[in-house]
Order: sequence, then C-alpha cells, then structure tokens
Amino acid sequence: MDLNLRNLLLGVRWQSERLGQAGKIGLALVAFSIVFFVAAILPRWAESEALMEKADAIEARLGVEPAPEGAGPTQQKRRPKRKIRGDEALQAFYVFFPKIDSSPLWIKELVQVAEARGVEISGTEYRLVRGKDLQLARYEMVLPLRARYPELRGFIADALRVVPALALVDVAIKREGVESELLEASLKFNLYLKEGRN
Repeated sequence: MDLNLRNLLLGVRWQSERLGQAGKIGLALVAFSIVFFVAAILPRWAESEALMEKADAIEARLGVEPAPEGAGPTQQKRRPKRKIRGDEALQAFYVFFPKIDSSPLWIKELVQVAEARGVEISGTEYRLVRGKDLQLARYEMVLPLRARYPELRGFIADALRVVPALALVDVAIKREGVESELLEASLKFNLYLKEGRN
C-alpha cells in the first residue's frame, strides 16, 4: 500500500514536470475556474431561475405570453411582449393592488414589522377614503411611534417592502431632550386597496 502511494506520487510529479511552467499555470487556471463556477456561478444561477419564475407568474397574471420552456435568460429578454393599451392597461395596473377586505392582514403585517424592529406603536388612527370614479380606496393611517433612529428607519424601510401597496405620506419626528436616544415620531401611511371584484 505504501509502495503504491509512493509510485502514484512519483507519477504525478513526473507528469507535472512534463507540463512545464505554462502547463502548470494552465492547470491551476482550470482548477480555479471549476472552484469559482461551483462557489459563485451556480448559486446565482439558481437565484436567476427563481426570479425568472416570479416574472413569468406576474406576466401570467397580467395576461402576457410567457417565455418558451427551456429558454435561457438572453432568449427571455428578447422575446416579443404583447403591448397592452387603454382599459386593458388600466386593469393590469389594478391587478397589483390588494383587495379592500384584506386591510386587517396588512395592518397585522405592519404591527409585526414594528415588533421585529423594536418600535413601540402607541395608538393608531385609521380612515378609509373612497374615490367616486376610481377603483382604488385609500386607507389613511397615522402611527404614533417611539423608537431610536436606526430602528425607526428600519421600520419604515421594512414596512414599505413588506406592504408594497403602502405609501409613506408624512413624517414628523421630535426628541424629548438632546441626551435622549428615543424619538417620538408620527408617520402617516396610505394603503391603497382595490374595490370591486376585479
């Protein structure tokens, strides 16, 4: 066993001497390329596939023809898209917004984001505003908060990410004293909700 290992090592050494300096560099580059492909490219490839599946799902909701099976990213970018106009474009726009009866779910999401960020909500004001000729209703929310500045910023960013139909309308911030780390803030959000069956 020891002799076989020694013979193998001698064989590898002899082959590497035959390669020369240029061959050794080439072999090292091939090995590096394989490691780089496995460590960096493959994980991004999976992310890219997941994003393309999301894009196809959104296009299906909007009634746009999806890419053919097995099409690579470059083929998907070049595929012809059906243009939507007029009422159809407006209906595609309204598809984005959640239904009006889902408002408790979105308010619960905001409360969970506040808890995760360590932000204290000290009461809320809600008001539903309906437009005459629009399919969207506006749910106006005023949230009085207490938090440190980084947590407050994080809460605003997370709230807008978690609830995509939410818009930040107004921010008022005050501090009790210079030495106090806690801020008192009043944030006004508008949550846009879709009325009707569409």
